[in-house]
Amino acid sequence: MHVGADAEIRCRLDRLVREGPGFDAAAADAMLARIIWSRLVEPADAAAGELLAALGPGPALDLVVSGAGARRLCEAARRATGVELDARRIGAGIRRWAPRLDRSATLTDLDRGVANGMRIIAPGAEAWPTLLDDLGEHAPLLLWVLGEPEHLSAASLAVVGARACTGYGTHVTAELTDAASAAGATIVSGAAYGIDAVAHRTALAAQTPTVAVVAGGADRPYPAAHTQLLQRIAEAGAVCSEMVPGAAPTRWRFLMRNRIIAALSAATLVTEAGARSGSINTAGNAAELGRPLGAVPGPITSAASSGCHRLIREYGASLVTNGEEVRELLGIDDAGVAGEGAGGSTTGSNGTGSGETGRGEHGERQSPLHRRVIDALPLRGTRSTAEVTRQAGLAPEETAGALAELELLGFVARRETPGISETRWVLQRRE
Repeated sequence: MHVGADAEIRCRLDRLVREGPGFDAAAADAMLARIIWSRLVEPADAAAGELLAALGPGPALDLVVSGAGARRLCEAARRATGVELDARRIGAGIRRWAPRLDRSATLTDLDRGVANGMRIIAPGAEAWPTLLDDLGEHAPLLLWVLGEPEHLSAASLAVVGARACTGYGTHVTAELTDAASAAGATIVSGAAYGIDAVAHRTALAAQTPTVAVVAGGADRPYPAAHTQLLQRIAEAGAVCSEMVPGAAPTRWRFLMRNRIIAALSAATLVTEAGARSGSINTAGNAAELGRPLGAVPGPITSAASSGCHRLIREYGASLVTNGEEVRELLGIDDAGVAGEGAGGSTTGSNGTGSGETGRGEHGERQSPLHRRVIDALPLRGTRSTAEVTRQAGLAPEETAGALAELELLGFVARRETPGISETRWVLQRRE
């Protein structure tokens, strides 16, 4: 069977893509396939990335919808490009993706995008930020954007740091962000409390474009207290996400969001971070991509700066203390011209391994599988194993195994109902 854009869907796509006369029926079908895939997969799904690279989003989706198994998909990839895919990996992927196939949900995604004035951009589009291609198989399938997508391709500096920042962190972030803005850099961050918010607000005050990369849907302000800030960012720059409109910002998605912040930016600057700050994860992604990495030192007695000191000591981050050193990090000379090699990637398409394992939002090592299952359980109430599987985007056997392990560890508990064979699960405590 073929999953294509009918007239009803094509009307929505025209409003979301806005590519002009070149956006023909074939392009509409390919974009619809990417939109469906963006609902089927969790961020940085390497199996999906490999499959789409080999077959293209449309043919790969057609085979999955038709019920083709892993062997058939791998054979199709081998015939199309000569690529040998891992059948077990693709099989596990199919079991993750199939429960999320839902035409009505995709129509809702399109309607929410149109209602919120969003744009969709995908690889190959004029506005696509090609730096994201350095993520390889972990690159986002597309981006939903509020604001002007062109800002995503501008020469930029990622400024990240602690949510619970100190007065020192606030002051130095504002000072260095202002220097980067004066040098012509667009400021990229995550719209979180603390350093992120200071960076965005400083850029806005300097009338410099700023980009917020969010973990949930771009139409879903998080934290809610930053609703007005995100509106201002969209007006002056862009708010973007790889998640479909309305998607919840889970801890896994925060972790994966960090790779996009790092990949979009010519360089990353951490202005204040504790040892367990999620900013360490963003910095790690920047380092893996071969992008310049800077960190601001603080008092050696301050726990709030221990993460920055670790970046300087263990990651080889440049020590940044003033505007001149910010420009040096960006490869900008006194005339405001980018120096040779600024923002380049030394890893080609290897990208980041963050789709397989990684640090939690606060920097500690956790099981990604356990984290995704815990994220899929409600804070109150219960969910069945099938519901957890669909919410987490996992294969059924992965969910069953993780729930059994989490039960032993005391994170979840079974809730059996007499006369009903379905097991439901309740969250006991979060990781």
